[in-house]
Amino acid sequence: MGNCEFSDVTQLYLKQFHCILEDMITGMTKACLLNDSISHNFIVQMIPHHRAAIEMSRSLLKYTTFIPLQNIAKDIIREQTKSIQDMERSIKSCDAFCNTDCERKLYKKQFQAITEKMFEDMGTAPAVNSINVNFMREMIPHHLGAIQMSENALKYPICPELIPILQAIITSQKQGVKEMRQLLRQCS
Repeated sequence: MGNCEFSDVTQLYLKQFHCILEDMITGMTKACLLNDSISHNFIVQMIPHHRAAIEMSRSLLKYTTFIPLQNIAKDIIREQTKSIQDMERSIKSCDAFCNTDCERKLYKKQFQAITEKMFEDMGTAPAVNSINVNFMREMIPHHLGAIQMSENALKYPICPELIPILQAIITSQKQGVKEMRQLLRQCS
């Protein structure tokens, strides 16, 4: 990142984003996993993912005056806060839902491929001197990762309480990606 190309505000925003990204990567990769439960593992890895989206959105709201993006950020905060609460409420019952060794290995292999791509795409999102554009370029791969992680988990037997949470993640984040891609075309 060539700091001389960016305003002080953009530099501050990007520095905060990279701290949030590092915290998310650490939270997701160091989560305490259970050996036999895809449901548990999904929850404990998705919670830091959602927390990062909330923090990214709060960071954006400090800087942007672009109302459509403010609305998207507020929706992310509201929806992902609710999703975290729903997952936290269901984790105890979901912990008891076990999977076979084969299911867990296949799930984990795909999960790792999804998250590695997401981490890379977020970390290398082309930065410009526009916080609005930067946020969308960072958040779109974040949302795509959540969609793919949720779709991956739905391929396997999981806790029934978790299914509507995953479906809500997929629906809301597909809508968010669509809206941000439209705005990004307008802003670029």
